[in-house]
Amino acid sequence: MQRHRVLVLTSTFPRWSNDHVPRFVFDLSKCLAAEFDVVVLAPHARGAKATEMIESMEVRRFRYGPDAWETLAYEGGILSGLARNPVRVMLVPFFMAAAVCSIVHCLRRERIDIIHAHWLVPQGLAAVVARWIARRRVPILCTSHGADLFALRGKFFRRLKTFVIRQCDALTVVSRSMLTAVAELEGGVQTPIYVSPMGADLRGTFTPDRRLERSHAQILFVGRLVAKKGLDVLIDALPKILEQYPDARLRVIGDGPERERYRKLAARQRVAERIDWVGGKPHSELVAEYRRATMLVFPSVKTGSGDQEGLGLVPVEALGCECPVVASDLPAIRDVIADGETGLLAAHGDPASLAEQIIAFLGDPNRRLAIARRGREAAVQRFDWQEVVQRYRLHLKSLIGGKGL
Repeated sequence: MQRHRVLVLTSTFPRWSNDHVPRFVFDLSKCLAAEFDVVVLAPHARGAKATEMIESMEVRRFRYGPDAWETLAYEGGILSGLARNPVRVMLVPFFMAAAVCSIVHCLRRERIDIIHAHWLVPQGLAAVVARWIARRRVPILCTSHGADLFALRGKFFRRLKTFVIRQCDALTVVSRSMLTAVAELEGGVQTPIYVSPMGADLRGTFTPDRRLERSHAQILFVGRLVAKKGLDVLIDALPKILEQYPDARLRVIGDGPERERYRKLAARQRVAERIDWVGGKPHSELVAEYRRATMLVFPSVKTGSGDQEGLGLVPVEALGCECPVVASDLPAIRDVIADGETGLLAAHGDPASLAEQIIAFLGDPNRRLAIARRGREAAVQRFDWQEVVQRYRLHLKSLIGGKGL
């Protein structure tokens, strides 16, 4: 029996082995490759191969300029890149044209049974335009991860998002809170919408090792150093934490455009000597960090542009390792953390509230452990890839079957 062929569109995908970029699209696509023939189309970047086979997936990277120009994707994401350097907006037409041309080429010259576009803009829009140009009625499943839905504001972008969703055959969002954002779009949409989060390998990779002893007062942060991750809130909370626990240390794993701003903030708060700046780490090395830390703190915020977490997989990975989690009380985070049951929630953007919850965990190791164990049980039931991939398989098969194959 011939396997169905899925064209995956994404702007976040590992560029090489041990790349530190988020890998949820990679992991989902790899799992789907067990049942589908998966072709991944992603933007090129300096040092990345134009084509290669990775884990049974055919990966193609489209060029949209010389090496020095290809800076829209990967380092903090497209939206944050445009925010810190608006001149890059001039690259957007080249990026979109290259993406559309590459999709059209695939649709006209190959058998593609379905398109899975990650993010409404640019991938969802590119898929819709390319399908029209190629004159091939290939079903489109679009997955919105948060920034594409929350951060693109104003009448033009609301209409653009509405247009893309209406043209797609189905939409998945990664948290329940995103359903409200879709419902608020102009004119509403009739496209089928499903809540289908991304996942983590909570049975094979992100697992606890109860033989290891956790650090006494090591606060762990993992994430890109961009505004919505809220590291500045955690740094502002440190002085109050250190008043009660002077031996506490903050370990920061990640890199990004806000790194120097955060270092300067740490110096102003006189906590620089209590922070270890590790930089980016390969995904495979995070397990040991989660197993060693006293707790993970995920202090995400809603930025001035409206950007915020669509879900937040870092807390999921940490819970898989039975690492206690303190996180911001944002709508999407509540899909992962039940306050007092599977973690602790602090008022988002509030250093005092965050410090209070961190101090509560530092002062009660038994409660910390009990909550972390409940957190792992809940996370495995909902976010392990075995559960997540099954939902996406059903979405894809349903849409392919709907076109009469």
